[in-house]
Amino acid sequence: MKVLVTGTAGFIGSHVAMRLLERGDEVIGFDNLNDYYDVTLKKARLARFIDHARYTHIQADLADRTAVEAAFAEHRPQRVVNLAAQAGVRYAAQNPHVYVASNVTGFLHILEGCRQHGVEHLVFASTSSVYGADLAMPFSEHQGTEHPLTLYAATKKANEQMAHAYAHLYRFPCTGLRFFTVYGPWGRPDMALFMFTKAILADEPIPVFNHGKHKRSFTYVDDVVEGVIRTLDTVPGVNPEWDGVKPDPASSGVAPYRIYNIGNAEPVELLRYIEVLETCLGKKATMQMLPLQPGDVPDTEADVRDLMQAVGYTPKVPVAEGVANFVRWYRDYYGV
Repeated sequence: MKVLVTGTAGFIGSHVAMRLLERGDEVIGFDNLNDYYDVTLKKARLARFIDHARYTHIQADLADRTAVEAAFAEHRPQRVVNLAAQAGVRYAAQNPHVYVASNVTGFLHILEGCRQHGVEHLVFASTSSVYGADLAMPFSEHQGTEHPLTLYAATKKANEQMAHAYAHLYRFPCTGLRFFTVYGPWGRPDMALFMFTKAILADEPIPVFNHGKHKRSFTYVDDVVEGVIRTLDTVPGVNPEWDGVKPDPASSGVAPYRIYNIGNAEPVELLRYIEVLETCLGKKATMQMLPLQPGDVPDTEADVRDLMQAVGYTPKVPVAEGVANFVRWYRDYYGV
């Protein structure tokens, strides 16, 4: 297939692009290479495949309507994986307009491109953050997500609703994936594992929010990529059992549309996560215990039964193995 993948200089996007190329697909990569974090790292990710014969790179911003329209018109992708977004939950409080431009306006441009060029299937990134103030766990796609706690989560909730509207109006299939704390080699410097590793190796203290008592469904990047690819290959239809009187948020009776959680069903406490990292690094962390940050949820736990049933998704990499793989990559990349 010819697949447009946005965010190919990003953490998950670069892994997805490589996996598609490895299996023989043609990839059109789209990324603006912004400086939210180290551009050198983004370029290093791209360098792994940018010269591949079946890869074409477009450096542009999703908020640039003309550039997005040109990408669809020139390359005419059969399917689209939208992973580009302004990431970072806390950064949204400082730069709200950037989030709306990238995550809302940019996503509108993707939807329009899919509509105008007959795209067979759009898979787009959402987030576990949409569950917000909901405390019923494990988080299920069949429960409501009406109370996001951050602007970032609100923009992703908007993506889900926009995609449903387009799937209904224009009948092109859309699948949203709610990611749960993805980690692994080539990860983002603003994520906990990256920051903790850097600080511990430099003998600096690490901030441990909520005194390390909260749990997360830490999910290794290879498991996530496998789920993304399998989802891309599984085009959703209208749910014939959907009831408009008691509507299921995970599917639709009026549109080819699905929402899935993609994560690890076995959450790990943050203190345990740090303990594993200490073992892999061979060094103890100096921990600065702090209260829960505004906008953070105490725990996340993914119910992934729907994705398992629909596409055969099965996360396989345990935290001990995944963290060890990250540490090996970090030491090699930074020469530590």
